[in-house]
Amino acid sequence: MEQYAIKGGNPLVGEVEIGGAKNAALAILAASIMTDETVLIENVPDVRDTNAMMQAMESIGAIIERIDRHTVKITGKAIKDLAIEDDFIKKIRASYYLLGALLGKYNKAQVTLPGGCNIGLRPIDQHIKGFRALGAEIRIEHGLIIAEAEQLKGGHIYMDVVSVGATIDVMLAAAMAEGQTIIENAAKEPHVVDVANFLNCMGASIKGAGTDVIRIKGVPKLHGTEYAIIPDQIEAGTFMFAAAVTKGDVTVKNVIPKHLESISAKLTEIGCEVEESDDAVRVVAAKPLTHTHVKTLPYPGFPTDMQPQITVALGLSKGTSIVTESIFENRFKYVDELTRMGASIKVEGNTAIIDGVSKYTGASISAPDLRAGAALVIAGLAAEGTTVIDDIKFIERGYEDFDLKLQSLGAQIEKVSSERELRKFRLKTG
Repeated sequence: MEQYAIKGGNPLVGEVEIGGAKNAALAILAASIMTDETVLIENVPDVRDTNAMMQAMESIGAIIERIDRHTVKITGKAIKDLAIEDDFIKKIRASYYLLGALLGKYNKAQVTLPGGCNIGLRPIDQHIKGFRALGAEIRIEHGLIIAEAEQLKGGHIYMDVVSVGATIDVMLAAAMAEGQTIIENAAKEPHVVDVANFLNCMGASIKGAGTDVIRIKGVPKLHGTEYAIIPDQIEAGTFMFAAAVTKGDVTVKNVIPKHLESISAKLTEIGCEVEESDDAVRVVAAKPLTHTHVKTLPYPGFPTDMQPQITVALGLSKGTSIVTESIFENRFKYVDELTRMGASIKVEGNTAIIDGVSKYTGASISAPDLRAGAALVIAGLAAEGTTVIDDIKFIERGYEDFDLKLQSLGAQIEKVSSERELRKFRLKTG
């Protein structure tokens, strides 16, 4: 089993290039099969989740050609099978995007109930509510969601909660429905906008993405296009906090600074210098970090996917900080692992009370999920001694070449797969 071995204590210094947004890529890949023509997608991150999505798409007849590591050509005209029960898809949360895409194009679909990280309930009730408003019948049998319609018709949907997944899924299904669909209380995240832009490039008529009301005028068919996925705000934010925690100086390149505003604001608040340019953000942590309070909220608020990373930083900040998680109820599972490294954190319900400590110390720990795993890597980079992290498969779901990018900034981190390799790493790093 692969692990990350980390010798902490080195400030991260240098420049790092950010890849395409995983969460946008998953929905855009699913949407690409809604036309019979060929679609070229650039800036696709090479991570476990996107690869699982493409394997699932191939299993129903999509033709996928990899032009290079980050560019794929997809043709959906040979799709015969509208049931996806593939093992690959069980591993990822975003399998439900194939439901919206297939339902939108063929008026029926069957997809295995989604998997992904165990960070709490992510009910699909808003997806089902949206599909029903478009005239689809939905049932769940034998672990499958089955959706069918004679012909999807535009509808008016008010989301009871702001849900990125449901907003995108209903947008996919409505793109070719008869008439107009209005989604109210829609999610405003950058990847919602990216998926809408992609569909519009294929000939859809979607207005208002990025606001809380999205209007979709159904079109009879979609066509091929070429499209580049936006940069990943969460990968960028992770490196920004890695700079803060290791007292480093890192320039994060190929980003959209506007998407990072809530992250930049919190870094400034805790004592970092943040400089923005057109497509880069530089984070310098020259002063000791100070405490703050943070609450996760839908975009443009502070992202739930950055909550573990800021908690790691606040664990090393002077004073007492409070982190409130308002999106997922099970997102503090990593706190036990962080406590093994010397953090002083008390979790009460959806709130963590953090008393800053002067240092973390290396320990053997496990990544409980994708973002918490990345945050524990950051903690290991700041810790005294060696940290060994198990279950790195979670981290690889959403970070491409995480260890190599960190090495390029001066981190002592290596992927090891045996006790012998771990001993070699310990000897080498002293």
